[in-house]
Amino acid sequence: MEYIVTGGAGYIGGHLVDELVGLGVVNVIDDFSSGSYINKKATYLKSDLAKETPKIPSGCLIYHLAADPDVKESMNQIKEHFERDVKATLNVAEMARMHDADGIIFASSSTVYGEAEKMPTPESAALKPISYYGLYKLLGEQILEFYSRNYAINVTVLRLANVIGGRMSHGVIVDFIKKLRNNSRKLEILGNGHQKKSYVHINDLIELFLALKPMGFKVYNVGNKDWVNVLRIAEIVEEAMGVHPDHVFMDFKEGRGWEGDVRFMLLDISLIENELGWKPSLSSEEAVKRAVNELINK
Repeated sequence: MEYIVTGGAGYIGGHLVDELVGLGVVNVIDDFSSGSYINKKATYLKSDLAKETPKIPSGCLIYHLAADPDVKESMNQIKEHFERDVKATLNVAEMARMHDADGIIFASSSTVYGEAEKMPTPESAALKPISYYGLYKLLGEQILEFYSRNYAINVTVLRLANVIGGRMSHGVIVDFIKKLRNNSRKLEILGNGHQKKSYVHINDLIELFLALKPMGFKVYNVGNKDWVNVLRIAEIVEEAMGVHPDHVFMDFKEGRGWEGDVRFMLLDISLIENELGWKPSLSSEEAVKRAVNELINK
């Protein structure tokens, strides 16, 4: 089998490439703007998918992970994120159409729901993103649905909860570790600390990626059956590092860490569990603890 991984030099993409190289030929397309991971067994093409549609071998399975992952910055760099997220997805869809791809697996996001009214949130819930990142992921889903419907391209969309683990470069866990290494007596926490979200370990996600075989157009939530709040994450990091800092809260508005921050997120994953038999092996808190240890001891 031959695979294309867009964004394969990034966090999730790098872990995926590490597993795919043992299964077939892996071609990575990345502009290296937010990731630099290299696996010597894969082939890398430096390309800006917002500006071009690379030629690929016919019949490949495409994992589309390329995106700018910084939700906070999407609120400030609106046009830049549009280029990297929406235009790039359109060109990936064109790439799949032009070269008769076997299918596309798209890494979308729980942020497409915004502040969900129902929790756990099912795939049928209203899509009301509150960040440009969430909006652009939703536009990406709609582009791929259009191509699936009009050009018979098989597409599986995964609306991901927070994915954590070794080699992470951003997110609340990384933020806390960096701050405490700089000053172990004080920890600045964005928001009021009561934001509560679902987390899934990277190993559980990669296991799912490898098992997927796109057929038609399908959308699945991918997360956990429980959630954990920011204060508990701070406690886990502090315990692992052996520090006892004072907490300083930086509440942007109504408990948010920043403009566009979704305060509460818990996805209903019953659809993917019932249809594909997938569920995470680690709870949200277990995933956080493992990720903290991986990052501290890397």
